[in-house]
Amino acid sequence: MKNKTLMTDLYEITMAQTYYLEGLKEEKAYFDVIFRRNPFQGGYAIFGGLSEIIEYVKNFHYTEEEIEYLRSLNLFQEKFLTYLKDLEFKGDIDAVPNGTIIFPNEPVITVKSDIITAQLLETALLSCFNHGSLVTTAAKRITSEAKDVPVMEFGARRSRGIDSAMEASKYAFIGGCVGTSNTLAGMKYKIPVLGTMAHSLITEKESEYDAFLSYAKANPTNCVFLVDTYNTLKSGIPNAIRVANDFLKPNGYPFKGIRIDSGDLAYLSKEARKMLDKAGYKDAKICLSNSLEEFMIRDLQEQGACMDSLGVGDNIAASKERMDGVYKLSAIEKENQVIPKIKVSDASYKTTNPGHKKFYRFYSKETGYALGDVIALSSEVIPEDFYTLTHPVETWKTTDLENYRVREMKVPIFREGKCVYQEPTLQESQKYCEEEYQSIYPEVTRIKKPHEYYVDLSDELRELKNELIHKTTKNWKKPREGA
Repeated sequence: MKNKTLMTDLYEITMAQTYYLEGLKEEKAYFDVIFRRNPFQGGYAIFGGLSEIIEYVKNFHYTEEEIEYLRSLNLFQEKFLTYLKDLEFKGDIDAVPNGTIIFPNEPVITVKSDIITAQLLETALLSCFNHGSLVTTAAKRITSEAKDVPVMEFGARRSRGIDSAMEASKYAFIGGCVGTSNTLAGMKYKIPVLGTMAHSLITEKESEYDAFLSYAKANPTNCVFLVDTYNTLKSGIPNAIRVANDFLKPNGYPFKGIRIDSGDLAYLSKEARKMLDKAGYKDAKICLSNSLEEFMIRDLQEQGACMDSLGVGDNIAASKERMDGVYKLSAIEKENQVIPKIKVSDASYKTTNPGHKKFYRFYSKETGYALGDVIALSSEVIPEDFYTLTHPVETWKTTDLENYRVREMKVPIFREGKCVYQEPTLQESQKYCEEEYQSIYPEVTRIKKPHEYYVDLSDELRELKNELIHKTTKNWKKPREGA
């Protein structure tokens, strides 16, 4: 991976200079990556972006060219720039693996490092987390609604640049897609590559039949015809059948199928199936595309659409949704003592959970389903026989848990600057993601009005949070009347 250390917001570097000039370069700090709401108005999100985070941190350093650029801005003192020349990441990072089901306010990544380096990582870590998690979540929502119908990721042309397209192909596969149209991603990540044809090949020819015949002769073993350029039922499918009869079948080649990319997909697919079957091509497959998303796919399922595969592009690779991941200081370390820090906001959901934390998931030994999560201080020990989950705000809402197993969700990624995490293959991450999805109650994963999953605070963490809120706000002056 090319060095991308300078891909950061300017204020990260100006803040780093502030820490340096105040003599804080050795101060240890803890930062958490959290997100505040589930995307797509859903009940869950899926973690992605860890691969890019690992590569970024491994290659974290400032080149002479970058130092010279920073010097040209006339914002930084020379002694600070000299300090940056030798700066490397020497801290610890814990995170959940790619494909993990996650929920709002959970510290899914924790960075422990000198405060300058930890601060400089913020922008890149959030960029990787937000994009990777959004794509993986979108893909899982779509592939889950598709049920047994394979979904192909066709989003390269809709993505926000080449790097974004590559990452989208990777995380769409983890989220359950069977392959991608992106051939570079196929080569790099060993993802199956799939595809049909575009309308331009058809409109370039004098007739649709000529276009299909040319394509069949050039690609005789992989003929999937795009049949909606002019009229799906009156022109596209009849011409595809003609080419199958005139060229493919006589020469011993299979008629793989058709793709429909516009119109009423449920109606057209059912009519197409009748026409293909009547012509003797019961094995010819039907692929549907055209800005598909999870609600439309659910409708196609309910309406009995005849579909053997789905091609989904922009709603995976370039969704209009967003992940609102943030990176917040949770503690500093002085004289081997961890001092919790908190951000208090008028918007209560933006008030952070202080301290060095872990989070745990409880699973029913009887059903295997996840029962809820608890965020706790790292020093706490979670009992293995009985636990009471308590709502983080409405404390009268409690749930007693028994007969469970408990799992700490984050794993070590870096220790003292060295990567200690063995990344799984994409195929292993895809399997893990599906296992994670199946461990969550369907009421939580349903795409419309999902049940809220329990994410609670331990008693110790909740008491600490309330104490710091009171300490922070007790000296606030009330605004004057009329102000």
